[in-house]
Amino acid sequence: MKLLLTYASAGSGHFKAAQALYNYLKENCPQIDLKLIDILDKTNYFFRFFYTKGYSFLIRHLIFLWRLLFWITQFKPFRPVARLIGDILNRLNTSRFAEFLIREDFDCIISTHFLPSEIASNLKRAQKIKTRLVTVITDYGVHPFWISDGVDIYIVASGFTRRQLLLEGIAQDRVKECGIPIDQKFLRQYDKASLAKKLDLDPAKFTALIMTGSFGLGHLEKIVDALYHDMQVLVVCANNKRLFARLKKRGLEDVRVFGLIDNVQELMSISDIIITKPGGLSISEALNMELVPLFIASIPGQEECNARLLKECGIAFIPGSIQEIRNIAIDLKNHQDKLKSVKDNIRIIKKPNVLGEICHVICQGSAGLSCPGPL
Repeated sequence: MKLLLTYASAGSGHFKAAQALYNYLKENCPQIDLKLIDILDKTNYFFRFFYTKGYSFLIRHLIFLWRLLFWITQFKPFRPVARLIGDILNRLNTSRFAEFLIREDFDCIISTHFLPSEIASNLKRAQKIKTRLVTVITDYGVHPFWISDGVDIYIVASGFTRRQLLLEGIAQDRVKECGIPIDQKFLRQYDKASLAKKLDLDPAKFTALIMTGSFGLGHLEKIVDALYHDMQVLVVCANNKRLFARLKKRGLEDVRVFGLIDNVQELMSISDIIITKPGGLSISEALNMELVPLFIASIPGQEECNARLLKECGIAFIPGSIQEIRNIAIDLKNHQDKLKSVKDNIRIIKKPNVLGEICHVICQGSAGLSCPGPL
């Protein structure tokens, strides 16, 4: 069986989801002829620049324009025009990817971004490929761009996501509620006492983890100042080197400062709450580690939708100010029954077998293929 895992490197989440599935399938289904491809590597320079640098520029400097674009492309009366313009631009700039799909003739394509799904769907409608197409939606909400006629199966994060697709007219048997794929390190159990010793932390202290992804957005230093007198604080500065240097220089008691790291699962395991952006992958990682999320610095559109949904489910908070962040954190620290109640809700929605579940869905539609199913 020839299988393609494909994504677009606009933000890190789509790649991380595809890579998590790739690593799991390589380990558990070695009989599959498997490829992992960034669709943008098979486009022209300007299109690739728009999707990568253009996205980060809008998020950092023109957030109002991003909000407007998201609203226009989602608003029902404007959808046909937005979709038509997008389809023309995508066809003009992704011809090498389309040729690659036709030439390779994959048995199954799994896409963690809407762009590869759209191109593959167009080719299916034109009868240029007969590939089974699986789209993995990496947020809890559903933007219309995720929906394409040629998609055979949608993998979704939650029952709410599933209901949104059904309202858009997608048949029930085409929607599988497996979760968002995350690295296996977030699906394991860790010994808190051992990790505390390794990280030089006190396992008995209430601990807040603060991180906002690769952009390092948000008023992190002010949040640290609001919390560190009352709890242990772990701060992941990511690419924000100035913040890292300032916090390191201050040497605050009970504050540990990190830059770009590859052991975030250890920090999550030792923590009680996480103050972070509501990206789909970040949410899934945190929920599987049973961390109570406080969402800040939401990017308009999908992240705002993610945050609202999880708040409605009783498993997250959306503080409107630094003082409110402090109030919520102190309240959870001082009332362990409230903390336990939120974690009980998290256990309902978390997907600890997400990779096995998705693998099982893939195998169900592929004759002669055997993969480990849900645990």
